[in-house]
Amino acid sequence: MPELPEVETVRRGLEQHLVGRQIVRVEVGRERVVRRTSPEALIAGLSGTTVVAAQRRGKYLLLPLDSGDTMMIHLRMSGQVLLAAGGAARPPHTHVVMYLDDGSEAWFVDPRTFGEVVVFDPDRVDVELPPVAQLGVDPIAESFERADLRRIIRSTSRALKPLLLDQQVIAGIGNIYADEILHRSRLRPDRSASTVDSRATNRLHEAIIDILTSAIEVGGSTLGDAQYVDLMGESGSYQDDHRVYGRAGERCLTCGRGWIRRTVSGGRSTHWCGVCQS
Repeated sequence: MPELPEVETVRRGLEQHLVGRQIVRVEVGRERVVRRTSPEALIAGLSGTTVVAAQRRGKYLLLPLDSGDTMMIHLRMSGQVLLAAGGAARPPHTHVVMYLDDGSEAWFVDPRTFGEVVVFDPDRVDVELPPVAQLGVDPIAESFERADLRRIIRSTSRALKPLLLDQQVIAGIGNIYADEILHRSRLRPDRSASTVDSRATNRLHEAIIDILTSAIEVGGSTLGDAQYVDLMGESGSYQDDHRVYGRAGERCLTCGRGWIRRTVSGGRSTHWCGVCQS
Protein backbone atom coordinates (compact mmCIF):
# COMPACT_ATOMS: atom_id res chain seq x y z
CA MET A 1 0.00 0.00 0.00
CA PRO A 2 -0.25 2.29 -1.97
CA GLU A 3 -0.73 0.17 -5.10
CA LEU A 4 -1.30 0.98 -8.76
CA PRO A 5 -4.67 2.78 -8.38
CA GLU A 6 -3.41 4.99 -5.55
CA VAL A 7 -0.18 5.85 -7.36
CA GLU A 8 -2.10 6.57 -10.57
CA THR A 9 -4.36 8.91 -8.61
CA VAL A 10 -1.31 10.79 -7.32
CA ARG A 11 0.15 10.85 -10.85
CA ARG A 12 -2.98 12.51 -12.19
CA GLY A 13 -2.75 15.14 -9.47
CA LEU A 14 0.89 15.79 -10.32
CA GLU A 15 0.04 16.04 -14.00
CA GLN A 16 -2.53 18.71 -13.22
CA HIS A 17 -0.60 20.73 -10.64
CA LEU A 18 3.15 20.09 -10.99
CA VAL A 19 3.80 19.70 -14.72
CA GLY A 20 5.07 23.02 -16.10
CA ARG A 21 6.15 24.26 -12.67
CA GLN A 22 9.76 25.12 -11.95
CA ILE A 23 11.30 23.78 -8.76
CA VAL A 24 13.02 26.83 -7.34
CA ARG A 25 14.53 25.35 -4.20
CA VAL A 26 14.64 21.99 -2.38
CA GLU A 27 15.04 20.97 1.24
CA VAL A 28 15.81 17.44 2.42
CA GLY A 29 15.13 16.64 6.06
CA ARG A 30 15.75 12.90 6.24
CA GLU A 31 18.63 11.21 4.43
CA ARG A 32 16.92 7.82 4.38
CA VAL A 33 14.54 8.97 1.63
CA VAL A 34 17.53 9.74 -0.62
CA ARG A 35 19.55 6.69 0.36
CA ARG A 36 20.36 5.71 -3.24
CA THR A 37 22.26 8.98 -3.71
CA SER A 38 22.47 11.86 -1.20
CA PRO A 39 20.62 15.02 -0.13
CA GLU A 40 23.11 17.06 -2.12
CA ALA A 41 22.46 15.05 -5.28
CA LEU A 42 18.70 15.44 -4.98
CA ILE A 43 18.94 19.18 -4.32
CA ALA A 44 21.32 19.71 -7.24
CA GLY A 45 19.28 17.50 -9.55
CA LEU A 46 15.98 19.26 -8.88
CA SER A 47 16.84 22.92 -8.19
CA GLY A 48 16.05 25.16 -11.15
CA THR A 49 14.45 22.40 -13.22
CA THR A 50 10.94 22.30 -14.66
CA VAL A 51 8.73 19.21 -14.51
CA VAL A 52 7.71 18.38 -18.09
CA ALA A 53 5.53 15.27 -17.59
CA ALA A 54 4.02 12.99 -14.96
CA GLN A 55 4.31 9.28 -15.71
CA ARG A 56 3.94 6.01 -13.83
CA ARG A 57 5.27 2.47 -14.13
CA GLY A 58 3.74 0.08 -11.65
CA LYS A 59 4.01 1.71 -8.24
CA TYR A 60 6.73 4.18 -9.32
CA LEU A 61 6.06 7.84 -10.14
CA LEU A 62 8.37 9.11 -12.90
CA LEU A 63 8.61 12.88 -13.50
CA PRO A 64 10.81 13.85 -16.47
CA LEU A 65 12.62 17.19 -16.04
CA ASP A 66 13.73 19.74 -18.62
CA SER A 67 17.32 18.92 -17.63
CA GLY A 68 16.97 15.50 -19.27
CA ASP A 69 16.96 13.71 -15.92
CA THR A 70 13.90 12.14 -14.29
CA MET A 71 12.65 12.37 -10.71
CA MET A 72 11.44 9.05 -9.30
CA ILE A 73 9.13 8.95 -6.29
CA HIS A 74 8.27 5.63 -4.65
CA LEU A 75 5.63 5.85 -1.91
CA ARG A 76 6.12 2.30 -0.61
CA MET A 77 4.16 1.72 2.64
CA SER A 78 3.26 5.17 3.93
CA GLY A 79 4.56 7.81 1.53
CA GLN A 80 2.47 10.79 0.49
CA VAL A 81 2.98 13.55 -2.05
CA LEU A 82 1.08 16.68 -1.00
CA LEU A 83 0.66 20.09 -2.57
CA ALA A 84 0.27 23.06 -0.22
CA ALA A 85 0.32 26.83 -0.14
CA GLY A 86 3.68 28.39 0.58
CA GLY A 87 4.39 28.60 4.28
CA ALA A 88 1.61 26.19 5.28
CA ALA A 89 2.13 24.15 8.44
CA ARG A 90 3.82 20.90 7.47
CA PRO A 91 2.76 17.52 8.85
CA PRO A 92 5.23 15.45 10.85
CA HIS A 93 7.63 13.34 8.77
CA THR A 94 7.85 15.83 5.89
CA HIS A 95 11.21 14.75 4.49
CA VAL A 96 11.45 16.59 1.16
CA VAL A 97 10.10 20.07 0.39
CA MET A 98 10.09 21.45 -3.18
CA TYR A 99 9.44 25.19 -3.44
CA LEU A 100 7.66 25.94 -6.73
CA ASP A 101 7.75 29.03 -8.90
CA ASP A 102 4.10 29.91 -8.23
CA GLY A 103 4.72 30.13 -4.48
CA SER A 104 3.25 26.72 -3.64
CA GLU A 105 5.14 23.79 -2.14
CA ALA A 106 5.23 20.07 -2.94
CA TRP A 107 6.00 17.81 0.03
CA PHE A 108 7.11 14.22 0.31
CA VAL A 109 5.80 12.91 3.63
CA ASP A 110 6.62 9.42 4.88
CA PRO A 111 6.17 8.34 8.52
CA ARG A 112 7.80 4.94 8.02
CA THR A 113 10.59 6.28 5.76
CA PHE A 114 10.53 3.31 3.38
CA GLY A 115 9.78 5.61 0.43
CA GLU A 116 12.30 7.28 -1.85
CA VAL A 117 12.88 10.37 -3.97
CA VAL A 118 15.65 10.09 -6.55
CA VAL A 119 16.88 11.99 -9.60
CA PHE A 120 18.35 9.68 -12.24
CA ASP A 121 19.46 9.54 -15.86
CA PRO A 122 16.74 7.65 -17.78
CA ASP A 123 19.35 6.40 -20.25
CA ARG A 124 21.05 4.63 -17.34
CA VAL A 125 17.96 3.37 -15.55
CA ASP A 126 19.22 -0.23 -15.63
CA VAL A 127 22.29 0.86 -13.64
CA GLU A 128 20.89 3.65 -11.46
CA LEU A 129 17.41 2.18 -10.76
CA PRO A 130 17.38 -1.56 -11.55
CA PRO A 131 13.94 -2.14 -9.90
CA VAL A 132 12.35 0.22 -12.44
CA ALA A 133 14.24 -1.29 -15.37
CA GLN A 134 13.11 -4.78 -14.35
CA LEU A 135 9.40 -4.03 -14.05
CA GLY A 136 6.96 -6.23 -15.94
CA VAL A 137 4.04 -5.00 -18.00
CA ASP A 138 1.87 -2.25 -16.50
CA PRO A 139 -1.74 -3.37 -17.11
CA ILE A 140 -3.09 0.20 -17.18
CA ALA A 141 -0.28 2.37 -18.55
CA GLU A 142 0.70 -0.08 -21.31
CA SER A 143 -0.92 -2.47 -23.73
CA PHE A 144 -2.07 -5.55 -21.81
CA GLU A 145 -4.13 -7.89 -23.95
CA ARG A 146 -5.68 -11.23 -23.05
CA ALA A 147 -3.00 -12.91 -25.13
CA ASP A 148 -0.32 -11.29 -22.95
CA LEU A 149 -1.86 -12.75 -19.80
CA ARG A 150 -2.28 -16.15 -21.46
CA ARG A 151 1.45 -16.21 -22.22
CA ILE A 152 2.24 -15.35 -18.60
CA ILE A 153 -0.11 -18.02 -17.24
CA ARG A 154 1.19 -20.72 -19.59
CA SER A 155 4.82 -20.00 -18.75
CA THR A 156 4.69 -21.02 -15.09
CA SER A 157 3.20 -23.34 -12.49
CA ARG A 158 3.47 -20.78 -9.68
CA ALA A 159 0.51 -20.09 -7.42
CA LEU A 160 -1.67 -17.27 -8.70
CA LYS A 161 -1.35 -14.86 -5.76
CA PRO A 162 2.50 -14.74 -5.76
CA LEU A 163 2.40 -14.50 -9.55
CA LEU A 164 0.17 -11.41 -9.44
CA LEU A 165 2.41 -9.85 -6.78
CA ASP A 166 5.61 -10.35 -8.81
CA GLN A 167 6.46 -6.85 -10.05
CA GLN A 168 8.75 -8.26 -12.72
CA VAL A 169 5.76 -10.04 -14.26
CA ILE A 170 2.88 -7.56 -13.83
CA ALA A 171 3.76 -4.17 -12.36
CA GLY A 172 1.56 -2.39 -9.85
CA ILE A 173 -0.65 -5.04 -8.26
CA GLY A 174 -0.21 -5.44 -4.50
CA ASN A 175 -1.89 -7.36 -1.72
CA ILE A 176 -5.25 -5.55 -1.73
CA TYR A 177 -5.96 -5.72 -5.42
CA ALA A 178 -4.54 -9.23 -5.89
CA ASP A 179 -7.13 -10.49 -3.39
CA GLU A 180 -9.95 -8.55 -5.03
CA ILE A 181 -8.93 -9.62 -8.55
CA LEU A 182 -8.73 -13.30 -7.66
CA HIS A 183 -12.09 -13.15 -5.93
CA ARG A 184 -13.72 -11.53 -8.95
CA SER A 185 -12.08 -14.21 -11.13
CA ARG A 186 -13.39 -17.00 -8.85
CA LEU A 187 -9.85 -18.38 -8.50
CA ARG A 188 -8.12 -19.59 -5.34
CA PRO A 189 -4.99 -17.61 -4.46
CA ASP A 190 -2.98 -20.83 -4.04
CA ARG A 191 -4.11 -22.37 -7.31
CA SER A 192 -1.32 -23.26 -9.71
CA ALA A 193 -1.24 -21.19 -12.88
CA SER A 194 -0.71 -24.39 -14.86
CA THR A 195 -4.27 -25.49 -13.98
CA VAL A 196 -5.94 -22.28 -15.22
CA ASP A 197 -7.71 -22.77 -18.56
CA SER A 198 -8.43 -20.17 -21.24
CA ARG A 199 -11.87 -19.29 -19.89
CA ALA A 200 -10.53 -18.66 -16.38
CA THR A 201 -7.60 -16.69 -17.83
CA ASN A 202 -10.08 -14.45 -19.62
CA ARG A 203 -11.96 -13.89 -16.35
CA LEU A 204 -8.69 -13.01 -14.66
CA HIS A 205 -7.74 -10.54 -17.39
CA GLU A 206 -11.14 -8.87 -17.22
CA ALA A 207 -10.91 -8.62 -13.43
CA ILE A 208 -7.44 -7.06 -13.53
CA ILE A 209 -8.50 -4.32 -15.92
CA ASP A 210 -11.94 -3.69 -14.41
CA ILE A 211 -10.92 -3.59 -10.75
CA LEU A 212 -7.85 -1.43 -11.27
CA THR A 213 -9.78 0.97 -13.51
CA SER A 214 -12.73 1.16 -11.11
CA ALA A 215 -10.40 1.84 -8.18
CA ILE A 216 -8.64 4.64 -10.07
CA GLU A 217 -11.98 6.28 -10.86
CA VAL A 218 -12.73 6.73 -7.14
CA GLY A 219 -9.22 7.69 -6.05
CA GLY A 220 -8.03 4.28 -4.84
CA SER A 221 -8.42 2.71 -1.40
CA THR A 222 -7.78 4.52 1.89
CA LEU A 223 -7.63 2.02 4.75
CA GLY A 224 -8.19 2.58 8.45
CA ASP A 225 -4.70 4.00 8.97
CA ALA A 226 -5.59 6.80 6.49
CA GLN A 227 -1.96 6.92 5.35
CA TYR A 228 -2.85 7.03 1.67
CA VAL A 229 -4.33 10.30 0.38
CA ASP A 230 -4.14 12.10 -2.94
CA LEU A 231 -2.16 15.24 -3.76
CA MET A 232 -4.74 17.43 -1.99
CA GLY A 233 -4.96 15.21 1.09
CA GLU A 234 -8.27 13.61 0.07
CA SER A 235 -9.04 9.94 0.74
CA GLY A 236 -10.06 7.38 -1.85
CA SER A 237 -13.26 5.35 -1.51
CA TYR A 238 -12.67 2.02 -3.26
CA GLN A 239 -12.33 0.36 0.15
CA ASP A 240 -16.14 0.56 0.27
CA ASP A 241 -16.22 -1.87 -2.67
CA HIS A 242 -13.78 -4.44 -1.27
CA ARG A 243 -15.39 -7.88 -1.39
CA VAL A 244 -12.74 -9.82 0.54
CA TYR A 245 -9.78 -7.71 1.61
CA GLY A 246 -9.96 -6.88 5.32
CA ARG A 247 -13.19 -8.85 5.77
CA ALA A 248 -11.85 -12.02 7.40
CA GLY A 249 -14.52 -13.89 9.37
CA GLU A 250 -17.40 -12.12 7.62
CA ARG A 251 -19.99 -13.69 5.32
CA CYS A 252 -19.04 -13.52 1.63
CA LEU A 253 -20.86 -10.67 -0.08
CA THR A 254 -20.70 -12.45 -3.42
CA CYS A 255 -22.16 -15.89 -2.76
CA GLY A 256 -23.77 -15.32 0.65
CA ARG A 257 -22.76 -18.84 1.71
CA GLY A 258 -19.03 -18.82 2.35
CA TRP A 259 -17.03 -17.04 5.02
CA ILE A 260 -14.01 -14.91 4.17
CA ARG A 261 -10.83 -16.69 5.17
CA ARG A 262 -7.53 -15.08 6.03
CA THR A 263 -4.33 -17.03 5.52
CA VAL A 264 -0.73 -15.86 5.81
CA SER A 265 2.08 -16.95 3.51
CA GLY A 266 5.51 -15.37 3.32
CA GLY A 267 4.39 -12.69 5.76
CA ARG A 268 1.58 -11.59 3.44
CA SER A 269 -2.08 -11.93 4.36
CA THR A 270 -4.55 -13.31 1.84
CA HIS A 271 -8.35 -12.97 1.96
CA TRP A 272 -10.60 -15.27 -0.03
CA CYS A 273 -13.86 -17.23 -0.06
CA GLY A 274 -13.64 -21.01 -0.07
CA VAL A 275 -17.04 -21.30 -1.74
CA CYS A 276 -16.66 -18.73 -4.55
CA GLN A 277 -13.04 -19.41 -5.41
CA SER A 278 -11.74 -22.74 -6.69
